[in-house]
Amino acid sequence: MKTDASPQVVLITGGSSGIGKSIGEFLLQRNFKVYGTSRNPQNNSTNSFPLVALDVTKKETIVSAIQEIVKKEGKIDILINNAGVGITGPIEETPDEEIKKAFDTNYFGPLNVTKAVLPTMRKQGGGLIINVTSIAGYMGLPYRGIYSATKGALELTTEAFRMELKDFNIKMTNVAPGDFATNIAAGRYHAPVLEDSPYKRAYKNTLDLMNVHVSGGKDPQEMAKAIYKIIQTKEPRGHYKVGEPLQKFSIALKRILPDKVYEKMLLKHYKL
Repeated sequence: MKTDASPQVVLITGGSSGIGKSIGEFLLQRNFKVYGTSRNPQNNSTNSFPLVALDVTKKETIVSAIQEIVKKEGKIDILINNAGVGITGPIEETPDEEIKKAFDTNYFGPLNVTKAVLPTMRKQGGGLIINVTSIAGYMGLPYRGIYSATKGALELTTEAFRMELKDFNIKMTNVAPGDFATNIAAGRYHAPVLEDSPYKRAYKNTLDLMNVHVSGGKDPQEMAKAIYKIIQTKEPRGHYKVGEPLQKFSIALKRILPDKVYEKMLLKHYKL
């Protein structure tokens, strides 16, 4: 995705750790001009690329960060909407404010960053927007239903956006990772396992299983390589999946299996 001969300028939300940091360092080594974001960039001194202050839940910080980068570089060629939060819990017992926070970060956040960067991309004659979603966004997972909903909403919005942006040479795609070895579990909102909850046993077992999957997940470098490959693609597809073969295969199975059969498969996987 090239707009001129100068290095391509990349903006990565949530670039201070995990997948975002891995992507930024990978692209930096390949001569991209990389900017990451963090709510508190002064607290992150280990990054090899600059961080600008941005909280995806606050529009004023989004506008300020984009203006800062455009003032320095004159353009933003690639936006990678990576910032996100995890959330787990029985839907019935998950507080409304936590559900809203998850949607503000995982859905409205990337939506508002995208809306803020589009005028710049349109003015420069093109750009690429990559939304980091999740394989969980393709299915309603037990005790991760809200997380699935936030990522699924972003997947579908991207499909519509692609058609709306086709006349401006602005490309958009989703990249859905499976489980990766990052610190997302530490920052995830966990609805507490309540002693008197009817979901106590099932939720605790599922929570333990989820944490095992994340800690044993793939190297974030795999996501960085996938992102780089997409950037080199002239006409990116609408959807990409990165993860263990079984995780990616689960999406294909959902398309072909009867609903009840697929549901039983998930129940068995989560030992419910």
